Amino acid sequence: MAGCARGSAARRLSEARDLRIGRPLLRLPVRFSGESLAREVSALPQGAWMEHPAKLDGNIAVPLVSPGGALTNDAFGPMGPTPWLGHCRYIREIMQALDCTWGRSRLMGLSAGAEVPEHVDVHYYWRTHLRIHIPVITNPQVAFTGGGETIHMAAGECWILDSFFPHSVANQGSETRIHLVLDTVGSAHLWDLIRSAQGGSTKDTLIAPGETPLRPMGFEQLNAPAIMSPWEMRAHVSYIGEWTDEQPGRDEILAVVDRFVMAWSGTWARFGPSEPGLALYAQHLEEVEAALARLGGPEVKMRNGLLLLDTIGHFILGNAIAPAMMQRVRSAPPPGGITAFQKALR
Repeated sequence: MAGCARGSAARRLSEARDLRIGRPLLRLPVRFSGESLAREVSALPQGAWMEHPAKLDGNIAVPLVSPGGALTNDAFGPMGPTPWLGHCRYIREIMQALDCTWGRSRLMGLSAGAEVPEHVDVHYYWRTHLRIHIPVITNPQVAFTGGGETIHMAAGECWILDSFFPHSVANQGSETRIHLVLDTVGSAHLWDLIRSAQGGSTKDTLIAPGETPLRPMGFEQLNAPAIMSPWEMRAHVSYIGEWTDEQPGRDEILAVVDRFVMAWSGTWARFGPSEPGLALYAQHLEEVEAALARLGGPEVKMRNGLLLLDTIGHFILGNAIAPAMMQRVRSAPPPGGITAFQKALR
């Protein structure tokens, strides 16, 4: 049995193919004019800046792409350009040149002396997105630390962040650091840039203002499932397994989750992402949560310090059914009675 478990883990590792970059930060072989960006951003009114959604001291932002183009920091919903993006032609050119479908995107400021403490982003949003950082206004005393390495990103450089690694930022300089921060699920062009960077490319292509003709951009319209497909679940399980070294309790937890995904697959084959299957999907969630609670045993930690069970909750169980659909489970029990899971939801 142990050999089977180890074989299953090995298959997860070999099958896990993901958009991740394998390190906290990767510099892409493209750069932009830091001076032109700084002029454009400095021309925005002070009233464009909003406080960080987590109210972190010294952290401010200008929304550029948001749900419906509203002036909000929300991450989910059909995305569109905000009025402030319309004021920033060169930023639109940069986004056009990178040729991605864009999710939430912002200018993000970090005041002099402020910092973002070390953390790992475990929200579902970060599992499905990569974050592009392009420094606009910076100084040599701004330091990013991740994966045991501290670096400074120079103005105009283009970096990708994998926020599932522990990371922190500190601005020990005397002026506010501003980055253009673009979130995306990716594109073929971005994949090519990543592969070139991973291959050791040292030649940067400068994309100066006015070089990229503007055309309609693509913005996310779907960024969270109504009911998660079993194929997406398997991708998450593979990724989580890849991040978790062998230790007592690991294989037992993953086996429970594998059983859950197989049950979910059977229901998906019958109902797909439709409401008639909601009660069964809710029952599968009830059963897997109960099974995981019964395991007991030692805490299983991933290499980034997160608990395996918590991550499964964030990536899979907590997003298997969208909140709006889960509300229908609460308010419209199926014929045959209310399940224990539904009672717990009330």
